[in-house]
Amino acid sequence: MRMGTSFKRIFSAGAQTFSRSGLVSFATVLIMTATLVIIATLMMLSAILSNTLSAIEDKVDINVYFTTNAQEGDILSVKSKLETQSNVSKVTYTSADQALQEFRARHADDQLTLQALDQLGENPLGASLSIKATDPSQYASIVNYLSNDANIPGGSGIIERINYYQNKTVIDRLTQAINTTQKAGLALVLLFALASIIIAFATVRLAIYSSRDEIAVMRLVGASNAFIRGPFIVAGIIGGVIAAIITVILFYPVTWYAGAKLSSWLGGFNLYAYYLSHFLIIFGVLLACGVLLGGIASFVAVRRYLRI
Repeated sequence: MRMGTSFKRIFSAGAQTFSRSGLVSFATVLIMTATLVIIATLMMLSAILSNTLSAIEDKVDINVYFTTNAQEGDILSVKSKLETQSNVSKVTYTSADQALQEFRARHADDQLTLQALDQLGENPLGASLSIKATDPSQYASIVNYLSNDANIPGGSGIIERINYYQNKTVIDRLTQAINTTQKAGLALVLLFALASIIIAFATVRLAIYSSRDEIAVMRLVGASNAFIRGPFIVAGIIGGVIAAIITVILFYPVTWYAGAKLSSWLGGFNLYAYYLSHFLIIFGVLLACGVLLGGIASFVAVRRYLRI
């Protein structure tokens, strides 16, 4: 009961400290908001990049082309074996007849090519498998798997070619882009979080200085260390909460406008729809960041500058 009462008093004193600080509290909230806006922007950029990379990943695959004398049963057996591999997400089979139909459709306006094909009197195309990996970095291991005769009914001699090496540059660049994006995003978040803590640290120091007379009175009347220090920490946390609320309010019209203007540029990805569907997660992250930044900066500041 006594602990609960003490907490209420500290929280009440912290709210009063925050409201009385005036420009200092405003500066703290402003800096926190700027930092949280950067964090929210990085979250939005991460969503856009993830969607873009997913779209590119969906277009990247490798194709295994089989010889014209390869048996359909052997090819389907290879398909079944590939589908059991953990690094393979999807395998699509295209028969020789289907490949011929698609070839004719692609060259419907090229009568010379179609006439040459008719003169052959037989289908010169073999069946193929289109393979999508769970991760672009796994295509090399899939190719190694297909190079092992033990995994191919009839031996790897039924495979005419694999276009992995033609797509390898694209696959490698995609893998590098994913890794670079993740590292750069994390580095930016850490950089701006550190900047926010330093600036909030300075504003709390200023708040302690401006309240020096009040602190001296509390010491004289025998107030506990927790009661003297607690309000400054609570004030920092309140600033973080307000900054998080301001940030999500600001991003509502921003994402609405960006969603309408950029949807066609982002392959149909609507930033506003994403913001609404992930609102609780975004607000939770910003609230946690605001509380942590405000609380940590205030705690370190009172430990350093409020010696009791």
